[in-house]
Amino acid sequence: MYASNGLKWAALVCALWVTSAPAQSVTVEDFARHGTVSAVSLSPSGKYVAMAVPTEDGLETQLQIVPLDGSGNVQVLRFGPQQHVSDPIWSDDDQIVVSRAKMEALHARPYSYGELLSSDVRGKTQETLFAYVKDDGARTGRRKDQGFADIDHILENEPGSVLVDFTCWSSVCGEESPTVIYKVNTRTGSRQEIERSSRPANFYYDRDGKPRLRITRSPNDLPVLHYRPAAGGDWQAVPKSLAGYTMYGLTFDKDNNTAYALISDKREPAQLYKVDFTSGTRDLLIGRDDAAVTRLLYGGHDGVPFGVIFDSDKPSIRYLDNTSEWAKLHAGLLKAFPGQMVSILDFSRDNQKVLFTTWSDRHPGSYYVLDRSAGKVQMISQVRAWIKPEQMAPMRPFEFKTKDGLKLFGFYTAKVGATGPQPLVVMAHGGPYDVYDSWTFDDDVQFLASRGYAVLQVNFRGSGGRGEAFEQLGYREWGGKMMDDIADGVRWAIDNKLADPDRICTYGASFGGYAALMNPIRYPELYKCAIGYVGVYDLLVMHKEGDIQGTKSGRRYLDRVLGDDPATLAANSPARNVDKIKIPVMLVQGRLDQRVPMDQFNALENAFKKQGTPVETLVVGGEGHGFYKPENRAELYRRMEVFLAKHLGK
Repeated sequence: MYASNGLKWAALVCALWVTSAPAQSVTVEDFARHGTVSAVSLSPSGKYVAMAVPTEDGLETQLQIVPLDGSGNVQVLRFGPQQHVSDPIWSDDDQIVVSRAKMEALHARPYSYGELLSSDVRGKTQETLFAYVKDDGARTGRRKDQGFADIDHILENEPGSVLVDFTCWSSVCGEESPTVIYKVNTRTGSRQEIERSSRPANFYYDRDGKPRLRITRSPNDLPVLHYRPAAGGDWQAVPKSLAGYTMYGLTFDKDNNTAYALISDKREPAQLYKVDFTSGTRDLLIGRDDAAVTRLLYGGHDGVPFGVIFDSDKPSIRYLDNTSEWAKLHAGLLKAFPGQMVSILDFSRDNQKVLFTTWSDRHPGSYYVLDRSAGKVQMISQVRAWIKPEQMAPMRPFEFKTKDGLKLFGFYTAKVGATGPQPLVVMAHGGPYDVYDSWTFDDDVQFLASRGYAVLQVNFRGSGGRGEAFEQLGYREWGGKMMDDIADGVRWAIDNKLADPDRICTYGASFGGYAALMNPIRYPELYKCAIGYVGVYDLLVMHKEGDIQGTKSGRRYLDRVLGDDPATLAANSPARNVDKIKIPVMLVQGRLDQRVPMDQFNALENAFKKQGTPVETLVVGGEGHGFYKPENRAELYRRMEVFLAKHLGK
């Protein structure tokens, strides 16, 4: 039924696209501007969508309630001057909850800092559900919640009620802070405790909102799993036969016994299983040995998974049953949007309205609502309408073997029509753990490609998307095998006539900034220049400064992934090996960076000064771990453009 409708939808969708204009030069401001929407959610009734929309100056993110009847009566909700909101979640047909948020610069989108606010669709009744509200003179702040709150579960049988996970701040309750689950009325703000863990925990629930899986961490930071085979029973350790290492992404079917979960037994890539809670048995549904399931596709309102997405290499979709209603629906949407991926975000309660997003390596994304009963597709918003996909460069997935025989994935991007060896920018991702590059739109990549450079991204050992065992291959290998992997990727590009060996520069942010300076130390013959952006340059300093080392768990993490031998840390620190850097360098830093503070920038810049080596710098006040303000992002791109042209011969 729905597969055949794909062509009909394709015809409908074609009307939404504007005829391609002749290719024009894309300005740095085009890449520096933020999207016009950061999140969209469909109401259970299917009558409204809620959109988190930043203001033009980027200082505030408002919530817009958009009716789908075409009346145009958009309601704009504000939750305080110069406040950001994220994660809009409908608790009822006319009631919505948002998280108060702060901007995360490197991803240019708001992220929750643990306060929850609710409102009706008209904005007449707003309620602070969780927050720490300071006293204001004679008025006492109503809420004194010293912790982080997050909606865990919507109670479908109790409209307007949700389950909220609340974990006390470690600065108040210590690092083993308790996690409490509250049942919350989002209209009145009343709450009732229903579950408590003496230490930080994640919970998963059945259809009735009963906690059935609890995940905590051991003193060695390993997952500890407990479950309730039956609702209301005692917590029991999850047997190794059910989940040998970890289980997450749990969704129950209507019987409250059958569940679907992502499971890893020996830190291998997570695979999708069907689990019988009462019997403690499981059946493998979909999985790969070399890549984890990274996203689940859910069928219908409050439904179970009908498919999975793998995206650590070439993005691919696998359905549990190709003949199912939901697989046909999704396949039809893919046909309607050729060359793009489709993610279904929400269904109305009657499953007749479907909110979905489309996106690709060349398209930042658009949001649509499909009315299944009417056979119509309605565009809700383009994330960045000024970006024209036909002017962007295609991203090519590839894989190769390292010199020690490890299979790695990566991406090569070059402008349309580029042939033969290209000037190349090697761009390592940040993290480095639990983070990976994927086939998606990336401002840095597209900016560089628009200026005539090919871009190479390697998911080196330690990257996410391939299981924890693969990540652990990168432990204590920051300056070692992780750098070898990047260099092997560069040689792959040279050997395949994709890169001009005499015109290669390296660039990256955070860990990518570290790699941008460390790879030329390890492999000086490969590079002509380097750009480090909010990078880590001294591993000894990392043990002393920044927001990671401020907690016991953070210090354990640093010991685990970096080691604690001073000589080894010094040998793998660019700031302590500047005599080996023989190429032009540009360093970029935000003065307010807490993750990678100015101490890192100063360590490297001072080392260069002591050696008498000039470097280009761009230091911006009011910015943190990455630049957020469009004018500062544009200036970064302008400076990069000049620097690269000077040293790669454009």
